[in-house]
Amino acid sequence: MLMISFALSFSYMGIGLSAQGVNMNRLPGWDKQSYGYHGDDGHSFCSSGTGQPYGPTFTTGDVIGCCVNLIDNSCFYTKNGINLGLAFTDLPSNLYPTVGLQTPGEVVEANFGQTPFVFDIEDYMKEWHMKTKLTIERFPVSDKKGEWQTALQQIVSTYLVHHGYCGTAEAFSRSTGQSIEEDMSSIKHRQRIQKLVLAGRMGEAIETTQQLYPGLLERNLNLLFMLKCRQFIEMVNGTDTEVRGPAIRSPKSRHGSGSNRSSPNMSPVHHTNSNSQKNTPIGSRGNSPNRPIGVKGHSSGSSSQTSQNLQVSQTNNQSGGDLKTISEEHMNHANIAMNGSGCHMIQDDDVEMMDGLVTETKTFTNGNSEGTYMNGNNHTCKSEEMDVDTPSGKRQLCGGSQAAIEKMLLFGRDLQSMSQRLKREYGKSESNNKSLQNAFSLLAYSDPWNSPVGYQLDPVQREPVCAALNSAILESQGLPKQPPLELVIAQSTECMKLMSKAKIGSCAFANLNDYLH
Repeated sequence: MLMISFALSFSYMGIGLSAQGVNMNRLPGWDKQSYGYHGDDGHSFCSSGTGQPYGPTFTTGDVIGCCVNLIDNSCFYTKNGINLGLAFTDLPSNLYPTVGLQTPGEVVEANFGQTPFVFDIEDYMKEWHMKTKLTIERFPVSDKKGEWQTALQQIVSTYLVHHGYCGTAEAFSRSTGQSIEEDMSSIKHRQRIQKLVLAGRMGEAIETTQQLYPGLLERNLNLLFMLKCRQFIEMVNGTDTEVRGPAIRSPKSRHGSGSNRSSPNMSPVHHTNSNSQKNTPIGSRGNSPNRPIGVKGHSSGSSSQTSQNLQVSQTNNQSGGDLKTISEEHMNHANIAMNGSGCHMIQDDDVEMMDGLVTETKTFTNGNSEGTYMNGNNHTCKSEEMDVDTPSGKRQLCGGSQAAIEKMLLFGRDLQSMSQRLKREYGKSESNNKSLQNAFSLLAYSDPWNSPVGYQLDPVQREPVCAALNSAILESQGLPKQPPLELVIAQSTECMKLMSKAKIGSCAFANLNDYLH
């Protein structure tokens, strides 16, 4: 967009586009591969000295805009925010904005977006965004034999199985006739391990993986090293079982067959908020499939509230003998009690670490029915309270336990030794070196949570580790390590990049996020 600050009444001024190599001593539009709109007569010039009537003349104080549409290779001009209509079509690629001033003393100001345009370019872009979206959605797909529908159902089914949505996968399989290749017990094994990783209980996750999938980590030492680096971080955070003590360890993670719950990656549920006392839908934060949803949240406005709200499902010896379980949310409140109220923790819409029971005598639904916690199975809910020390007001390394700090330092020395051994046997690994350095760097700060490397303590950083371990388990079982849905998304993203390199303008108005809900 060009603002004409000063122009003489007899001046010749042209605004337009030119290819590389065009004569710069002539106004745009007069030479081949040159296009211009001239202010003295209002004519448009398309690679010719002979102009065509196009718009009004322009002079001092006018604002002239030149808009190039790279989707249909057209161009139009605006005067003081008013669209003057189509000026040129079938434009070649690689054109440059050009301004021609033929009379001495003329002054113009160019705006390439550093200040808002007079013309409503945003509305114009929204129009083309919608056109592109409709073109994609209305693209004709032949599905005479139902092959397209079957392929889509298979993509959904494999995604549910990959991420451990057991109940949902079974229900979807029954309704669509899609078969599940992986044994259901194997899916539940992976589900247990994912829960542990997403809860920050890395020691238990490693132990459980070694028990259920012997030799897997021994054959993937780089993966094992990554898991142990994450375990060190969780030790610093005070969430790993090694520094929390045996009380936090879930008996089912040691002896049981796993949770009856459908997945650590739970669908959104309704929960009761202690502030509002209303059922509010909770959704997962971010796009990751490993972002489960919490069931119940408590206000942590004071240390006494933190202590009072911490609840643990315990054994009912008179009615069923269920093993004691501890939810991820409860673990977070325990972390607050040990480390202070400002600790990075998993919120209501983060991971919920359960081993088959839900706290409180409430029931929840995944959209299937009222009065039941549903993702394929029904569950009875029980709860009892447990006293926890009130928070000290300041987060402390390993929860402030000297014994835990000594365990963490000893673990760090072993981790350093493992790094050196891997380097000797397999050569230098930049990834391993970076992981170790980042983990150890937390010890350089008195308050690692508020340090430049404190992001590592955020629960969201557990997700890539969880995904890597899950993929390795699937690959060891001869199953795809990545679900087709994620492959399709990755391929589509790469296709968009290639379209951009090829200067296909429509890719600027196509966004994968518009179709991922």
